[in-house]
Amino acid sequence: MNASVSQTRSFSTIFLIEMWERFGYYGMAALLVLFMIDKLGFADSHANLTWGAFTALVYAAPSIGGWIGDKILGSRRTMVFGALVLSAGYLMLALPDDRLTHMYLSLGVIVVGNGLFKANAANLVRRIYEGDDARIDSAFTIYYMAVNIGSTVSMLATPWIKDHWGWHAAFAVCCAGMLLGVLNFLLMYRTLSHVGSAPDTRPIAWKGVGMVVAGGIVIGLATTFVLQHKAIAVACVYAAGVAILAIFAYMLMRCERSERAGLLAALVLTLQSILFFIFYQQMSTSLTLFALRNVDPAFSLFGITFFSWSAAQFQALNPIWIMLLSPVLALMYTRLANSGKDVSVAAKFVAGFAVVAAGFFVYALSGRFAVDGRVSSWWMVAGYGLYSLGELLVSGLGLAMIARYVPSRMSGFMMGAYFVATGVSQYLGSVAANFAQMPSGTLDPLQSLPIYTKLFMALGWLAAAGALVAALLLPLMRKLSREHHSYGASASDDKRQAPGLVAAAE
Repeated sequence: MNASVSQTRSFSTIFLIEMWERFGYYGMAALLVLFMIDKLGFADSHANLTWGAFTALVYAAPSIGGWIGDKILGSRRTMVFGALVLSAGYLMLALPDDRLTHMYLSLGVIVVGNGLFKANAANLVRRIYEGDDARIDSAFTIYYMAVNIGSTVSMLATPWIKDHWGWHAAFAVCCAGMLLGVLNFLLMYRTLSHVGSAPDTRPIAWKGVGMVVAGGIVIGLATTFVLQHKAIAVACVYAAGVAILAIFAYMLMRCERSERAGLLAALVLTLQSILFFIFYQQMSTSLTLFALRNVDPAFSLFGITFFSWSAAQFQALNPIWIMLLSPVLALMYTRLANSGKDVSVAAKFVAGFAVVAAGFFVYALSGRFAVDGRVSSWWMVAGYGLYSLGELLVSGLGLAMIARYVPSRMSGFMMGAYFVATGVSQYLGSVAANFAQMPSGTLDPLQSLPIYTKLFMALGWLAAAGALVAALLLPLMRKLSREHHSYGASASDDKRQAPGLVAAAE
């Protein structure tokens, strides 16, 4: 079979299960902050920080799941196991039980499932295109589009289902989507039979399975406890931040000299990604609450109203823009690479921060055109367009960055470390969202509008500062990238000259 066709089929299998997994996750994400405020009586700040702590743990858990996939169960098996655990978590949210402990326990199960799933799905994509730098940025951009196909549908559907049949029916749809993803993967499993980590080629180690199950139960219960205690949650987030630096320091000490430049480049870009996810977290927190209190829900032109959205549905603007922009960027990356004019990941990060800044300035500017404290929904469309382009340039290439600069033997673990970094910034993003905390007991749009626009203006300037710092670091990044590719080219020459010796060494 043609190698390109084989790659495409393997990629399609991962694309589809990722799409359904994101359907479930973002369907839940669209509702959870509003669920805590409306159904459980949380204050804005409590809901924001609970969501921030949960997402921090969601993104930190893949560091363990990536190691399990690399060393114990195999990437393919761990990914499917994680998908089944996620289904159980969404099913628990779908049960008509509104006790706080039940919600926290459900979120603990989701953290475990995501930890097993996320790093291994990305690692399989990395292995499909291993050694094909010309296609890897394009592949991860299209892979990122899978996230947004699933999330678009669910972010539009679950708020509508909630309005008609209640919160728990909407969470049940998330569970059904995840189970469809597992079924689809099992039907297409053969396309991935040649892709995976070393344990995938060996019989299942049942002792290892038992250890993973026991560890998952411990992590799920620990998550339930942490989410109920703010001080412990904060300590965990900062400990995770220290752990990221420790992981990179350890890898830099243990790596070959030829691998050091690539790891340093990955470290710099990971730190920039931490800053980006502070902005990303606003989608589920401050931007959703802004839509609830200060955005006209009707989409109108020339006095004609076409349709109206609930506050949660405005989050779907992000994946809609991602789907529109992803193919354009993927095509551009491929053409630039084929013509020898490839733009570095670092330069794309600079552009990403610049357009994110522009997006938040648009949100801030919208307040000047408000009528009775509410702005037109079209301001949200414009702001999300810029914000989403920035996301594609930074977050969309974050995994490609790990795939490009990190040696394959470390890839599963380092992809997990990247997710830990994003988890830390998710919590910091919730802290930032609380600078727009509403005065107690008021929902007056005229009072809330200046609070939100002030936050968005500050975030715009923060993103602009991020773009400036990233631009100043470009000479260093070019140097590291040249060294990385220079050693990579030398290694390839050595393999061609002495394949028997290299094979023996490996």
